[in-house]
Amino acid sequence: MSVDSAGFTLQTDSGTRLTVLLPSTATVLRVAPDQKDLKSATKITAADISVGDRVLVRGHISDDQKTLLATSAIVMSKTDIAKKQEAERADWQKRGTGGLVSSVDPATGTVTVSTTVFGTVKKVAIHTTKDTILRRYAPDSVKFDDAKPAPLDQINPGDQLRARGTRSQDGTEFAAEEIVWGSFRNIAGTISSIDTSQNTISVMDLKTKKPVLVKFTSDSQLRKLPPQMAQMIAMRLKGGTPGGPPAGAGASGAAPPAASQAGATGARPAGAFSPGGPGGGGRPGGAPDLQQILNRMPPSTLADLQKGDAVMIVATQGTASGGVTAITVLGGVEPILASSGSASQAMFMTPWNLGGGAPGGEEAAQ
Repeated sequence: MSVDSAGFTLQTDSGTRLTVLLPSTATVLRVAPDQKDLKSATKITAADISVGDRVLVRGHISDDQKTLLATSAIVMSKTDIAKKQEAERADWQKRGTGGLVSSVDPATGTVTVSTTVFGTVKKVAIHTTKDTILRRYAPDSVKFDDAKPAPLDQINPGDQLRARGTRSQDGTEFAAEEIVWGSFRNIAGTISSIDTSQNTISVMDLKTKKPVLVKFTSDSQLRKLPPQMAQMIAMRLKGGTPGGPPAGAGASGAAPPAASQAGATGARPAGAFSPGGPGGGGRPGGAPDLQQILNRMPPSTLADLQKGDAVMIVATQGTASGGVTAITVLGGVEPILASSGSASQAMFMTPWNLGGGAPGGEEAAQ
């Protein structure tokens, strides 16, 4: 949005641009983001409107749908919005829980989720009421503000879910005031092409044997594992430790169950693992904490990727024609994919912490 003395240029929620003419007779009010009515609104002038503010405008639009002569404008300042979002994010972290949906009981309004806390799988029964706010992430977005109202029966096993409310003393029950959930996609494959001008890559999915167009946004996280770290993670996922016997292996040398279970879809895992370092937190042979690893690594760009590189991706479900949007892309994973299919799946066994929205960190990080 741009602002001048005569009005401002507005980008609508649908992405179109509109020139708003603000005459002196127009009513201009500022409200706080959490206000439900205009009783506490403050009267302001056009000069008080800033770039980045959110505005609701009423008036008469031109025949070409490009200009609007305003009769009133209700303004939320970008500063107030940012403060509200930060407060909500803190509350989701303080009073939130979440994980991968394992079952749904619409009759009782109960959703059971599984999450991994310090290497232990824990189940939580999340109870809803008629007053619980239910929202589903948009098919091609992980932004909390893009989530839309949806009924409980749209929640499916394998979905990633976050809830805000009150937990029981033992942590096994949770009374939800608000729930947000979504279905996400795991992709492992090799890059067949890169288009830096469009911020996209094409990946040949090893599972489906079909190409997938992956789009990057400012919220996408891109990292590239150093070769030594990738080798260590591959060994850990197979149940071994560098220079030692497979952890938890019996006489047959088989990897423990944690390394062989199939992973469910989700986003950004939470747990604890530090390759080769003290205080690493993951259990031997268990899935390492990918998010902890990524947080310690410098960001990468598309220029750091090359055609033929192996990547592991967590993305939105996307649309049939528009591809998927990347949440996290991890390069340098050739040793992990080469080790075994179940090893790469174990990377995604635990719930991920979605970016771009109010819901905050996972239980394991609290």
